[in-house]
Amino acid sequence: MAKRYTGSDLLFNAAVLVICIVTLFSVVYPLYFVVIASFSDPVAVRSGEVWLLPKRVTLLGYQKIFENDRILRGYVNTIVYTVAGSLFGMLVTLPAAYALSRRDFPFRRPFTLYFVFTMFFSGGLIPTYMVVNRLGISNTRWVMIILWGFNTYNMIIARSYFEANVPSELLDAARIDGCGTTRFFLRIVMPLSQAIVSVIFLFNVVAKWNEYFTALIYVRDQNLMPLQIVLRDILLQNDMFKNGQGASGANTIANLGDLIKFGIIIVSTLPILVLYPFLQKYFQKGIMIGAVKG
Repeated sequence: MAKRYTGSDLLFNAAVLVICIVTLFSVVYPLYFVVIASFSDPVAVRSGEVWLLPKRVTLLGYQKIFENDRILRGYVNTIVYTVAGSLFGMLVTLPAAYALSRRDFPFRRPFTLYFVFTMFFSGGLIPTYMVVNRLGISNTRWVMIILWGFNTYNMIIARSYFEANVPSELLDAARIDGCGTTRFFLRIVMPLSQAIVSVIFLFNVVAKWNEYFTALIYVRDQNLMPLQIVLRDILLQNDMFKNGQGASGANTIANLGDLIKFGIIIVSTLPILVLYPFLQKYFQKGIMIGAVKG
């Protein structure tokens, strides 16, 4: 039997639908506007002619961006840092989360409190800089891969997921069959935990892809700079060049600068936008299950 809605139900549903549409539009349209503005004549963008479709399509902004060979080098560096850093983060986060999820693990509570303590208190920038220098990884690729590889928040989410979805009876049955702890973790726990593995991997990828502060502090070699620093330098150089021009020259540079800014936003976010839809279902499932039990 079909459910019969009262007038108040219909009014409430209509209000919720309107709110959802307005929220979706407010989130999606700015990104869409940046896309069409990056292909449009900057004069048309400034005059308010660009709303739904690009006007006087041009690829000059993207051409100027990729004429700089630092862009390609920055892309390669960022891909290396993102892939290697994300794998390193998984390597140190997931085993720690699984160990703390087992109730028979000795000193489980003190170790958990120790990890949680680091979420609220840290040594600060200067002690961290001294440690990085003492380790000899400053101004190397390793500082971008290793530093901040472990994330306590990700570990707690993974630990909650393991607690809720990997029963101790499963480990007992595996031990009876001669399976050790390491083999059990790699051959049984990991295949059963694709949701949370995808979530942690996605978190690590987004964090590493957008990371710029580490390079700003610890990296001086231009050949090791990630994409975010390269794009920042291009914007700064464009502003400096614009300030050194006359009125007509400044106007031309300002128009080109707008194209470059819009193009840079697309260039820097496109890989994440492409990757996210493939991991979205795992993200939604894993984050909810991992957040139920703490």
